[in-house]
Amino acid sequence: MALVMGFAGGLPLLLTGSVLQAWMSDAGVDLMTIGFFALAGLPYTLKFVWAPLLDRFTLPFLGRRRGWLFVAQLCLVLALVYLSLQQPGISATSVAIAALLVTFFSATQDIVIDAYRRETLSDNEQGLGASLYVNGYRIGMLIASGGGLILADIVSFSTVYQLMAALMLLASLPTLFASEPSAALDRPKTLYTAIVHPFIEFFQRREAIVILLFILLYKVGDTMASNMTTPFYLALGFSKTEIGTVVKLFGFWATIAGGLIGGILILKIGAYRALWSFGILQALSTAGFIVLNAVGPSTPVLAGVIAFENLSAGMGTAAFIGFMASQTDKRFTATQYALLTSLMGVPRVLISAPTGWMAEVLGWNGFFLLCTLIAIPGLLILLRFKNWSTANR
Repeated sequence: MALVMGFAGGLPLLLTGSVLQAWMSDAGVDLMTIGFFALAGLPYTLKFVWAPLLDRFTLPFLGRRRGWLFVAQLCLVLALVYLSLQQPGISATSVAIAALLVTFFSATQDIVIDAYRRETLSDNEQGLGASLYVNGYRIGMLIASGGGLILADIVSFSTVYQLMAALMLLASLPTLFASEPSAALDRPKTLYTAIVHPFIEFFQRREAIVILLFILLYKVGDTMASNMTTPFYLALGFSKTEIGTVVKLFGFWATIAGGLIGGILILKIGAYRALWSFGILQALSTAGFIVLNAVGPSTPVLAGVIAFENLSAGMGTAAFIGFMASQTDKRFTATQYALLTSLMGVPRVLISAPTGWMAEVLGWNGFFLLCTLIAIPGLLILLRFKNWSTANR
């Protein structure tokens, strides 16, 4: 079930990211506007705001978790259909509204899936469950982005989004047949408890602010660079099919390999050394785009850059997710995990918003150099890592 839910969670993510960027580029929308469309991802950053409501209240059908999950998934299907009916070249505002609806219901789905996974799996099953979920998530992203871009060379982007809405509907059906997790005995009994207690517990830790700052900064450079890669590839002269095949399909397997390698290395060298090593590799891989810009539209060089970038990103993500899980109190998993993942999404939304402007002002080389150097502060915060253990809560 973790694999299926991961697929449902990953499918909509890039439909308001790289696929929408390609659609807008095709429609002649300028780079600055495309960059600011990263703000459509704000619900991923703010999902901790309404996560307590999903902990506290239960719908009158399917149970506490599955009820909310199925409603979120059906609303997500309708939002994708609505987005498919927009025209980016005519009204960027209407596209932005539709994209916000997609990200809101997608973020709501993520909240419930994270809580469901934690509540249905025992402690010794969490690692396997997280691995299956992440792999399913990446398959969903692959089909939406790689498959979507390839299809866009054959049919219209509107048709692509309608096909993805149909696929999302199919992905929601297993929710009807899944088992409902047993409600925790100490789950929030009042809205006040659901909202306040998870934050009180977390911020009573003496390293709470440092932990949040690390989560905010660790992948910021990698995220900023990723936000503008599709316009970058198109500007270099790569076709949408080349991008879909090399960047998305080939890159997908590189990311999967990176996650598996990262998981093995974390067991061997520990979380602290893994976060350091993988963080450095992430920064170096971002500099690879400077090399690609110098060479030009070479498919072998693109494949090499993508292999390095996705391997390091997969390794970094494995260490990062493991770190966030270790910082979550099981009594308040849904809300605290939503808080941490929301903060993780800040670079993708707020910090990535002006990346189109940065690329125009700095040029591609200057932009990717900035993305490489901006990873340094997050790595330096790791010097306080040993104070973050659960024993210090």
